Amino acid sequence: MRTANLVASALFSAWLLGTPLASAQVGKVEQQISVLSDEMIQANLKGDTSFYQKYYADDATIVHGNGKLFTKDQDIADLKSGSLKYESIDVREKAIRVYGDTAVVHLLLTFKGSLSGQPFGPINLRRTVVWVNQKGSWKVVAWQVTRAEGK
Repeated sequence: MRTANLVASALFSAWLLGTPLASAQVGKVEQQISVLSDEMIQANLKGDTSFYQKYYADDATIVHGNGKLFTKDQDIADLKSGSLKYESIDVREKAIRVYGDTAVVHLLLTFKGSLSGQPFGPINLRRTVVWVNQKGSWKVVAWQVTRAEGK
């Protein structure tokens, strides 16, 4: 019985010591993903397709606000065409959840820009982005945009 108590005590102590390390790791990942999210918005504003080349997983699934489904190559080609241009993107809310090697980012954004020369916005959209750590590098495996009511 005494041995069982010692083992239980040791396990509990190890758990207590490990909890701050796990919390610190989650905080570090949240910071990394927050920075990548900000860089994604800057890439949108600049029409910078190199960000998407680097951070989209090869099998990424992208759903735009109009409901159209895009692959990585299709989305990058659409960005390269220049038909979609952003004048401003205002981040109104950002929440990040980390689940091991996966992070989910929820954003409320206000966009203003033009599509095929026709101005749009300001328009409120919610964007959900799923990041997965693949071999030490964070990649977007899915993102979807949905219209949101104004606040």
